[in-house]
Amino acid sequence: MSTIHPRITDVLSRTFKVPVAEILPESTMDSLDMDSLAAAEFAVVLREATGVELDTGTLHRQTTLAQLTAHLHASAGDGAAAGTAR
Repeated sequence: MSTIHPRITDVLSRTFKVPVAEILPESTMDSLDMDSLAAAEFAVVLREATGVELDTGTLHRQTTLAQLTAHLHASAGDGAAAGTAR
């Protein structure tokens, strides 16, 4: 998981302007003010960054970044998720 969480942090901070101090493993989509439209865009950007397709049930209001990281890790493995971020 060591390469996935930094990718998530990069996407949230650069694309969605979330302060890095707020990007914690226990942060939820709701606590990061990610509405359903933002979550859908987040899923697309993460797919581009990691190569992992996220289904609609993966990102919901109470999904934590730790859960998202674990899902990405399980779906792609660390090596596949180490692709180039935007």
